[in-house]
Amino acid sequence: MAPPPGDKPVRTAPPPPPAWRHWLWPIALIATVLLYLFLPALHVGSTSQLSYSQFITQAGNHTIKTVTFESASSGSNTEASGDLTNGKAYTTVIPGPPTTALSQQLTADGVKSVTANPPSSALGSVVLSLLIFLLPTAIIFYLFRRMSRGSGSPLQGVLGVGKSKAKIFDAERPKTKFTDVAGYEGVKAEIGEVIDFLRNPERYRRAGAMAPRGVLMVGPPGTGKTLLARAVAGEAAVPFFSVTGSSFVEMFVGVGASRVRDLFAEARKRAPAIIFIDEIDAIGQRRAGSGAVVSNDEREQTLNQLLSEMDGFDMAEGIVVLGATNRPEVLDPALLRPGRFDRQIIIPLPTLDERAAILAVHCRGKRLGDDVDLNVVARGTPGFSGADLANLANEAAIFAVREGREVLTAADFDGARDRILLGLRQGSNVLLPEEKHAVAIHEAGHAVVAALSAHADPVAKVTILPSGQALGVTQQLPLVERHLYGEDYLNDSLAVRLGGRAAELVELGQGSTGAANDLASATELATRMVREFGLSPALGPVGYPEGGSVYLGGGGGQGLSSRPFAEATQAIIDGEVARLVREAEQTAVGLIRAHRTELDRLVSLLLEKETVDGDEVYRIVGRAMPQHRSADKLVLTPHMATAPQPAPAPLSAPVPHPAAAPPPASGSAGQDVPGPGGER
Repeated sequence: MAPPPGDKPVRTAPPPPPAWRHWLWPIALIATVLLYLFLPALHVGSTSQLSYSQFITQAGNHTIKTVTFESASSGSNTEASGDLTNGKAYTTVIPGPPTTALSQQLTADGVKSVTANPPSSALGSVVLSLLIFLLPTAIIFYLFRRMSRGSGSPLQGVLGVGKSKAKIFDAERPKTKFTDVAGYEGVKAEIGEVIDFLRNPERYRRAGAMAPRGVLMVGPPGTGKTLLARAVAGEAAVPFFSVTGSSFVEMFVGVGASRVRDLFAEARKRAPAIIFIDEIDAIGQRRAGSGAVVSNDEREQTLNQLLSEMDGFDMAEGIVVLGATNRPEVLDPALLRPGRFDRQIIIPLPTLDERAAILAVHCRGKRLGDDVDLNVVARGTPGFSGADLANLANEAAIFAVREGREVLTAADFDGARDRILLGLRQGSNVLLPEEKHAVAIHEAGHAVVAALSAHADPVAKVTILPSGQALGVTQQLPLVERHLYGEDYLNDSLAVRLGGRAAELVELGQGSTGAANDLASATELATRMVREFGLSPALGPVGYPEGGSVYLGGGGGQGLSSRPFAEATQAIIDGEVARLVREAEQTAVGLIRAHRTELDRLVSLLLEKETVDGDEVYRIVGRAMPQHRSADKLVLTPHMATAPQPAPAPLSAPVPHPAAAPPPASGSAGQDVPGPGGER
């Protein structure tokens, strides 16, 4: 799918005040202090400075009207000031503190007022007193102002904790449209129907149709669920609220339920509206039973409030809730019932044509060479999601820059695909000569068995260049998009996985640690054939699937307490798995012995070139390169066809999303993983 174009929510509230307004309060505070200190001096007229002798003479001449003595410490001079009879002010300094005799003399000389001021604090003391009084007040006022604005500070939880954190797309729409989303035409049509319902409710109401309360988008990670929601926001002519499930619950009790109420209250004000909750499994997980030991009351309260808002006594009229998750198996049944999430839209991994369209979108603005065929690149990336394809195009551009080019070639896409799946490719000089020869035998064994197997996926490339943990890779690419797998395909896939070990047994007379990953993947496939697919005559048509997430994997082994079968059944399963693996190894050994000459020629070619294309492999074994075989189409009953398996795995390497890989994992043979002590 196309990358998000950087849509931003549009604020419907008034714009925030300019930054200069934040400085008004500090400026006012400073101005107050300055006016307090200096304003009295501005109103004082011209002042005369008199010496003590002049002061005594003026007093004797009866020209002194008032005298005010300032406080002074013991033994120091004293400042005096006052007014003359002509209205002018004066200042003088009297030696020592004022005495009673001086005061009596001044009174006798006609001075009308003789006063003395009490001791006063210094300027620093005044400023300090003001700061001690005003600074805490200013800090408290600032904090309350921040909290009332609902800012993102930690103190927000005191006042605005119950407010919803939803982003509102209202006045203007994001730039993403359905035309920017490659593929998924059925999904876009179904979601577009909901948008049309909100735009034209009367048309549906006349037919007696009711708008769906909720639409749940389910699919593997990276398939574009959030991108589709952005497109809905761009297409809708109604307000669009976007919020994540994790933003409802915090450390305060009751916060989640309060935010749900606030979210739906805001949506009702703007109804008709759409609410999009991404990763809804964060609050919608199945509630604990009565005997549960561990429960999350806060999360359950949030879920209860969401259930009530979607379909309770106070139903949300004119509001459609879109949810997105890749863990549908953990959601509460009350959330999935009709009346809340009426529709569940499956967003699977893209098909071949959709992958080509997605690659075309992600290659916009990139200069592609003449040898780049996006259909070929799409064929080599089964199991890739839209996010994986975006990463592939970006890695290809990085490869081109690394080579000093601006034009992307087919080799850049091949290198980017191997880089994503296998890791950084290294030179073959990291291997000892005997190790390089053993790796060539191992990979040639995989390639020969795959080329000679009638139902295996064709060989695309064989290399003995180490990449990541793989010392060598045999790459198989399917001819068609598979959704169902027959028993013959699975058996051939087992033989291909064990082809490397078979070649080692035939050529070297012993196995090695290089087949560790092959044995593990073959055992896993055989176990699923016996336990899940009912392909064991001894166990019969029963199925014991592994647990775990549908799209995130995580099945793994089950404990004895949760095993749904007896120990005797486990013994039968173990025996059948060992039988299938042994038969696959015998098949691979038989093919290698019958075509040992072809194996030796392929080993020599690998040691010479280090990388061999699939065409040369088929030329060596004397077979035509498969193009399209109608025999690959399975003839199944309609009931079987209604339950397809997931899409096939891409390459002989770790797949991007293991849960999306098929039972056979057709390309996982041929991966050499270093064993203990750095051995192959």
